[in-house]
Amino acid sequence: MRFRPVTFDRLVEEVAERVATLAPQDAPWPRVAIDGAPPAEPQTLADALVAPLRVRGRPVLRVRAEDFLRPASLRFEHGRTDPDAYYDDWLDTGGLLREVLEPLDPGGTGRVLPSLWNPVTDRATRAEYVTMPPGGVVIVDGALLLGRWLPFDLTVHLQQSPAALARRTADADRWRLPAYQRYDTDVEPVTAADLVVRVEDPRRPAVLE
Repeated sequence: MRFRPVTFDRLVEEVAERVATLAPQDAPWPRVAIDGAPPAEPQTLADALVAPLRVRGRPVLRVRAEDFLRPASLRFEHGRTDPDAYYDDWLDTGGLLREVLEPLDPGGTGRVLPSLWNPVTDRATRAEYVTMPPGGVVIVDGALLLGRWLPFDLTVHLQQSPAALARRTADADRWRLPAYQRYDTDVEPVTAADLVVRVEDPRRPAVLE
């Protein structure tokens, strides 16, 4: 694989341009996934896309996958540090589909819920629904988003080598490393994503050509 080094600012502009050029008939409300383990800092890229897309005349709504986790009773059914449960059971894909992604299908209502569940309080967030204007973009960031049949219009995977991922993962989260290894094997996000960015150091990205 050949990677092209870019500055972070240049990466943001390239991704924003790809989003802005999505065909309206195929993506009336573009749904963008920024996929990456926490050490890859997917939220940083997702947040940075807001301003350049708005400059291009696109309203933007940010959604965090961690606001669509299942209740603790389901997430921790097999313990708090089970990597298979983290992989299979933590994300409420049904809620994310129902409240965010499916309403933005062609012919959908455009009415989305920015957050569903607070994993800290283990209660519903009671967020208000938002009606996206035509051409509005929803950007979802999180880990393990690909391979779940979620209807994103553009997917960006932030890739790290196992060594870099292990080095940058906090001690308290190292139990998740087998889940990321399984993800690489089962989903192959490097081939599944529309755009792959190597982030051995998130400050020095490189785009897969």
